[in-house]
Amino acid sequence: MAFSKWHLMWERFKALGTLLVAIPSAWLCPCAGGLGFALGQGASKNELNVGDEAPDFVLPGSDGKTYRLSDFRGKQIVVIAWFPKAFTPGCTRECKSLAEQGEALAKLGVAYFAASCDQPADIRRFAESLDAKYPILSDPDRKVALAYGVVDSPSGLARRWTFIIGKDGKIAFIDKKVSVDTHALDLAKWIQENIKENN
Repeated sequence: MAFSKWHLMWERFKALGTLLVAIPSAWLCPCAGGLGFALGQGASKNELNVGDEAPDFVLPGSDGKTYRLSDFRGKQIVVIAWFPKAFTPGCTRECKSLAEQGEALAKLGVAYFAASCDQPADIRRFAESLDAKYPILSDPDRKVALAYGVVDSPSGLARRWTFIIGKDGKIAFIDKKVSVDTHALDLAKWIQENIKENN
């Protein structure tokens, strides 16, 4: 007997449900891991490109200091590693790797920061939990995150994108496929191989 169109639709719907159940959670949660396929990792309406002038910012850090991007111009390469949410698994692994492997960046004279849209108090507690010696920046009103294209609205979670900014203030590289456990080492390697005057 021929299948009705409703029966065919039901079979396709069940097949789709099976596929969704089989997808690893890290692919579906922007905080679970570093896969670029994760929700929230796609294109942005205000997406920046390599060669663009990096938007200036003034943001509070987890160490109680305030940081302005323009203060580093002509002096240091700057890394800003945006992450979705403090205390979530993938973000914890990423920021912990920056804490444990950050010496690879420091040896190159790089000023490096993590950044999210969490409140300053939450960022301070997060940094303390990681024993992070580098500043984690807080952008709760998302003005800087919007300028960098890591969010599309004043209420969204930041995409897991990392920007390498040259001494000239221009974006040298955007990592949109972050490996959370080796991030600092990966960034240091890229800088060594692609930016000749890195120290």
